[in-house]
Amino acid sequence: MIDLTSAAGPLELVSKGGPLVWLLLGCLCVSGAIFLERLAYFHRASMNVGEFLAGLATLISRRNFAEALQECVATRVPAGRVIHSALLRHHVPREQLKEIVQEAGQLEVPRLERYLGLLNALAHIGPLIGLLGTLIGLLDSFTRLSTSNGLTTPADVAHGVYQSLITAALGLVIAIPAWLGYAFLSARARSLMHDMERAGIEIVNLIEDSRSASNIVEFHQAAVESTPPVAMPKTRTRGLKG
Repeated sequence: MIDLTSAAGPLELVSKGGPLVWLLLGCLCVSGAIFLERLAYFHRASMNVGEFLAGLATLISRRNFAEALQECVATRVPAGRVIHSALLRHHVPREQLKEIVQEAGQLEVPRLERYLGLLNALAHIGPLIGLLGTLIGLLDSFTRLSTSNGLTTPADVAHGVYQSLITAALGLVIAIPAWLGYAFLSARARSLMHDMERAGIEIVNLIEDSRSASNIVEFHQAAVESTPPVAMPKTRTRGLKG
């Protein structure tokens, strides 16, 4: 018998919800762990791309690619790895640099989207499991009625209804936070992808600008060296007549 008049705590609700409650609690724990893990990862993967590129611009303009590579390695963020891939092959043409940056960005996308699909699936599965628990609870109530030939107490009927309501509510408790967490994390992932695209475009432009400046300097030096010296006209000095 279930005493519906007594106050039920969380643990009591779980114990009265049937076997599917434990499955729902497992989904809740997994979704919470995914959200915390992705939140910590996105926090570590974030950086101010504008300030970082401004610092690299000075090194690249001086053709100091070794120090620029060290700065990228020290960041340990997706945008830094995209910039690092371009700096490693800074001598290749512009079109190949674009392809290198795109390939490096594509390799970072799975890391950013890791476990997000599972979180989205849990957000959709939670209500379905709750609905399944609702159906099982109602079937239990009607089974009790049929076996007792209609002669049963309200408490016996309420057992299945109580179980169905608990699983339905717990399914929504899982789905709503999981869906909100998925939307938030997806927005953060798209923001980091945008930073990677911006970093890739800017680093290609910086490398091309450094090449142009280097070519101008070399051309100017070659022009100066190839210019023949100008002969100065000789002036005759006349003696003063006394």
